[in-house]
Amino acid sequence: MEFRQLEQFLAVAAEMSFTRAAERAHVVQSALSTSVGKLERELGVALFDRSRQQIRLTPAGERFRGHALTVLQASRAAVDSVSEFRGSLTGTVEFGSLISFGPLDVAGALGDFHRAHPRVRLSLRLSQSGASSYLSALVEGSLDVALVSVPERFPAALDMRLLFEDPLVFVCREDHALAGHRRVSVRDLVEEDLIGFPPGFGLRRLVDDAFHADGVRARTQYEVPAGFVAVAELLASGLGTAFMPQSEAARFSTLRAIELTAPVTWQVYLASPPADRLAPAAQLLRQALLDAARLA
Repeated sequence: MEFRQLEQFLAVAAEMSFTRAAERAHVVQSALSTSVGKLERELGVALFDRSRQQIRLTPAGERFRGHALTVLQASRAAVDSVSEFRGSLTGTVEFGSLISFGPLDVAGALGDFHRAHPRVRLSLRLSQSGASSYLSALVEGSLDVALVSVPERFPAALDMRLLFEDPLVFVCREDHALAGHRRVSVRDLVEEDLIGFPPGFGLRRLVDDAFHADGVRARTQYEVPAGFVAVAELLASGLGTAFMPQSEAARFSTLRAIELTAPVTWQVYLASPPADRLAPAAQLLRQALLDAARLA
């Protein structure tokens, strides 16, 4: 059994998809399937139930995952423990990202971190089911640091720091019937065909909750699991309207951004285990992101 097999098994267990896990592990899907199959033969048990449309862990796979995580974390800790004797910081930091950073210059912070610590490998993960899935990954140890949009819960085992707040605005084309308004209410927008994110994304939940609080339902006709550039392109093409954080809407000068009469605020947190439980590289990345938030 090799560490590589454990890493690839955990990638499949996290994504519940051989296709997405292969992209994450930077291998072809056939090689990943072969690696996991070889691991199952060595163990003498099936780790995944492949009899359904979406794979899932077997009871043996669930039990094995916890031990596999412990083994990999111990190996990473062993490597990190001697970094000071090599003269430069090394290791891997697993970072859960978002599709939008609002006013926060995350790319700049990551770039500065990489230039300061070129031997540290940054592994960026972008959840296909929304950032709320990062909380479980942080607790179990498969992630080190993550940005979490509008968290539904605040696990006691994690340190959750508010990075920024950004009000949402209604965004439409200049020829839209509401384009001349200074403010609009949620009730003004019940007939709008909205372009938004899939369920599970923090921004989608924020919009849905705002409508529910007013006793109506949002009509999200187009679900886009991509960034606001894609949303803006669809909006400019006349497919619908959207809600965006104010900092994002400001990037699209040809679109009209309108305030909401009842403010709806997007909140993004930096989540991680307590600093004293992080490896040195993860501690420094966490601090770099906190410093970037203070500058923003």
